[in-house]
Amino acid sequence: MSQDASPLFQPFTLGDLVLPNRIVMAPLTRNRATPGTVAANALTAAYYKQRAAAGLIISEGTQVSPQGQGYLNTPGLYSPEQIAGWKTVTDTLHAAGGRIFAQIWHVGRVSHSSLLNGGVPVAPSAIPAKTKTYVADGFADVTPPRALETAEIPGVVAEYAQAAANALKAGFDGVEIHGANGYLIDQFLKDGANQRTDGYGGSPENRVRFGLEVVDAILKVFPKTRLGIRLSPVSPANDTVTSDPAQVFGLFVSELSKRGIAFIHVIEGATGGPRDNVAFDWAAIRKAFSGAYIANNGYTRDLAIDAVSAGRADLVAFGRPFIANPDLVERLRTGAPLNELDRATLYGGGEKGYTDYPTLDAA
Repeated sequence: MSQDASPLFQPFTLGDLVLPNRIVMAPLTRNRATPGTVAANALTAAYYKQRAAAGLIISEGTQVSPQGQGYLNTPGLYSPEQIAGWKTVTDTLHAAGGRIFAQIWHVGRVSHSSLLNGGVPVAPSAIPAKTKTYVADGFADVTPPRALETAEIPGVVAEYAQAAANALKAGFDGVEIHGANGYLIDQFLKDGANQRTDGYGGSPENRVRFGLEVVDAILKVFPKTRLGIRLSPVSPANDTVTSDPAQVFGLFVSELSKRGIAFIHVIEGATGGPRDNVAFDWAAIRKAFSGAYIANNGYTRDLAIDAVSAGRADLVAFGRPFIANPDLVERLRTGAPLNELDRATLYGGGEKGYTDYPTLDAA
């Protein structure tokens, strides 16, 4: 079989959506939403349109509420202006033949008071994260959080459900819940960030409760065939770790499988770092889930072809390679060299480093 005939480049049915290939554009925070309204805009639409050949695009993290924002000029999905902004993006992308899921996001303790009108971030427990966020003056230490009151939690769950309903209004093909990388759901899952003594802390059964309540609330307003979740069982991203990843994530994935959602999107290893930072049985997680498995973290062309051909993954997500290579699918298909990433333009700014990377046909 030629590399070009690899299953990586063949169609795949995800839930009830037929994808032309198994290459996923991972969510990538770029901090270019319109200041003030933090809405997606015409430049956002141009960026995603350039990458329409991906089998599936998962949008940049999109906060479910003002309290859920953790970085400067990241988009939301809770106001009419934001819904309209994203509708421009989805209409533009669909006209170009693409498919896009909204990644809905609450950062929890990974935020800064300057982004919260002087307020304090919320978290499962009042444990500061040893990490930084991006604010008007550049990168800064996060603001220490306060613990969510038990009575507040249903309101936060409802914000996720409303954001999912808004994603439908905005024309998205589906939703990915951000449950990874040390943000709110991941904070509840991992005992390094969750020291609660109520029904949301302690045992694995208690720590998975918040995430499952989010999923269940969304499923009341949203089709399960168009819903997935991103997970990072052993990533220490944003200073969020756990003593029992196999137990808590084994349980969580098993419960997700019972609900029949379309996919789990799994960061294997440390986010953007070593794939073997902690010993973990990825095959067990895949086996525990009845839907599609999207593999992520450090995949090259050859690794992706091998993983899909061997059945270790159904789809493979690529992150930063998609930033510098809007035509990444074609480059992977043909084995063409990749453009070099301009790291100075990753966050904030305008067209430079966003919509001006060359394609093969422009070279």
